Amino acid sequence: MVDATMTFRNRHAKAAGAAAAASGNMRASVSTADDLSTYAELCRTARPAPPQSPAWIAAWVAETGTDGIIVTLKAGGRPVYALALDVEKSGPFRVARLMSGRHANGNFPAADPEFLASGGFDFAPIAAAVRSARPDIDVIALERLLPEFDGVANPLATLPHFPSPNIALAVDLEGGFDQLLARVSGKRKRKKHRSQTRKFEMAGGFRRIEAKTPAEVATMLEAFFAMKEWRFGLMGVSNVFADPEVKAFFHRLFADALAETPPPFVLHALEVGGKLRAVTGSSLMRNRLVCEFGAIADDELAHASPGDFLFFDNIEEACRRGLEVYDFSVGDEPYKRLWCNLETQHFDVTIPLTAKGRALAWQMRLTARLKAFVKNSPTVWKLTKLLRKRTAGVTLPTED
Repeated sequence: MVDATMTFRNRHAKAAGAAAAASGNMRASVSTADDLSTYAELCRTARPAPPQSPAWIAAWVAETGTDGIIVTLKAGGRPVYALALDVEKSGPFRVARLMSGRHANGNFPAADPEFLASGGFDFAPIAAAVRSARPDIDVIALERLLPEFDGVANPLATLPHFPSPNIALAVDLEGGFDQLLARVSGKRKRKKHRSQTRKFEMAGGFRRIEAKTPAEVATMLEAFFAMKEWRFGLMGVSNVFADPEVKAFFHRLFADALAETPPPFVLHALEVGGKLRAVTGSSLMRNRLVCEFGAIADDELAHASPGDFLFFDNIEEACRRGLEVYDFSVGDEPYKRLWCNLETQHFDVTIPLTAKGRALAWQMRLTARLKAFVKNSPTVWKLTKLLRKRTAGVTLPTED
């Protein structure tokens, strides 16, 4: 098997000197994440995905106390590319990951589109700058990367890379909601939606809410965190929203977004009988709405699928707004398949910076392959979920 990380190391050990001799105008620098002024300036013309936006990064830095760094690549003295990274301890290793870790999906770092079009991207100065400024970092791990974003190819795809374990699913909104339903068993969906409407009306009435005030943001998020805690407990997996710092980050992110028109991050909820039964948190881009997270309440109306009902309304609104795509983000679930006709295979890049980092990079690649095998095999994945529940002491029946 070819060692992709060694391929990168050998290729760029030769390319770095050649690039410097040829132009001498490509330089990278590392700064702490406390000052985001240069990063924010680049993002005015760059094309970062939502988890790499200045608002997301600023909220994460402010609330989590991260050991964060910003790596900025300059061409001719002008910032053209930047990575916002968390430095995390993993056993005896230190790993630099895209900021906010598992909460960052569909990643595309800040990059000047004109610079990318010129074909001048070279990761070698970035790796060298990190190695010099932070010799304690063993690996740069860039995960769940988009192959392209807003029509621009991801330059990191030119490096040795491998598929992320999870695919991302989305639905094409071309033609509007009626045409969409015609493509995805619309009669059945409308019939189910009418049936749900009757059930919710009998349960005390319902309404779909968009958070418009900080108080509404706080109410919806606290409901979501409670729903998710139950859900993760049912699944027998750790709750990635459990840490107070993570909760504070999302509170700040969605509350601060209210100051912008339209808000780049938005919360929706379905309230039935005066209680929140489903919540989604989304990021809004030029042509798409991305569902970053969602959950439903464990109560007497769970059987009525309030989550499906809220997705129906969210997608319908996205069509009314003229958006081109509704993106369910990472994860292959049956409820997503009922809508989606677009699949995106994210990819990961691991760059070792030290000798022991090469061993960790190899292990990370192997782990990703194993996860992909498990999740892409229905039988193995079902057995894995069953074992996970039993390990956590959950005795409820497995999901389909």
